[in-house]
Amino acid sequence: MNREDLLVERTARAILSRAGGTLQLGIGDDAAILRPRRGMDWVLTCDAFLEGIHFLANAHPADSVGYKSLARATSDLAAMGAIPRLFLLTLAIPPSRTGAWLDGFLRGMARAARELGLRLAGGDTTRGPKVFASVTVLGEIAPGKAIRRTGARRGDLLYASGALGRAQLGLELVRRGMGRDRRLRELLQPLFYPKIQTELGTWLAGRGIPSAMMDISDGLSTDLARLCLASQVGAQIDARRLPCVKISERIARLLPPSARDPRRLALHGGDDYALLFTLPRKKEKLLRSAPGFLNFARIGEITRGRRIVLVHESGRAEILRPLGWDPFRQSS
Repeated sequence: MNREDLLVERTARAILSRAGGTLQLGIGDDAAILRPRRGMDWVLTCDAFLEGIHFLANAHPADSVGYKSLARATSDLAAMGAIPRLFLLTLAIPPSRTGAWLDGFLRGMARAARELGLRLAGGDTTRGPKVFASVTVLGEIAPGKAIRRTGARRGDLLYASGALGRAQLGLELVRRGMGRDRRLRELLQPLFYPKIQTELGTWLAGRGIPSAMMDISDGLSTDLARLCLASQVGAQIDARRLPCVKISERIARLLPPSARDPRRLALHGGDDYALLFTLPRKKEKLLRSAPGFLNFARIGEITRGRRIVLVHESGRAEILRPLGWDPFRQSS
């Protein structure tokens, strides 16, 4: 058995890729065999996780890389209301990382798979100069129940399902060499091990509450612009209602002014994976029994036109520019 075969076998053992249910045949043959349930739509998504772009190998624990590479891909299913079922993993890795680092990576991915109810169906492995993980996730949903980005209408309310800017705060700490500080573990959790809101997504979709929905992965300012573009609408955000990350004075002293502004982090910080959704006013009461409702924030409403406007406490309004995560943006 060559080294790649051994790596595949090791991955299959670590992530428990036994067949059963929808997955009729998993790892061990040329391709997987699926037998979908009748009366269900499949929902597919894929996501890349690249060393030096999406994570820093010397700062992110190996298990968090494995966990997050699967979690962030699955968030796209949560955003459409689908139930996660199976995933494929393509992994390129340097030989120097095939020991303890790979063990940690697989341990984190297995943890995410358990939490998200996913089974590994197959994939590919190869050698590469840096770690590169490509994850494809398959979910299912009742026909016609998937929530798209295209349904927002003028007058709809705009909600975010949790605090924003927490992962960006963690990243700011990591960038300043504090990613391994055990005293900051709680602040780093949202960055390293994001909680994906699959239960909420399926609950909302099952009741047909949102008119449009997506996950906040690249920052509110950027992802809201995508939702508005898809629905051909605008939005007005109330700055007072933004569910911003809380930053203590002790933590603020560790950061430069640009990285300690909670509102800036909430508007433009990535990796939150909260759900951003719109709904008609007449359906707002239905949210009260939603999972995690106490963490929801009504941050604004959908407007006519294409502009996204941020209204400050003083009443001053400004155009909200999409300044969230962009892998092609030139660093200054």
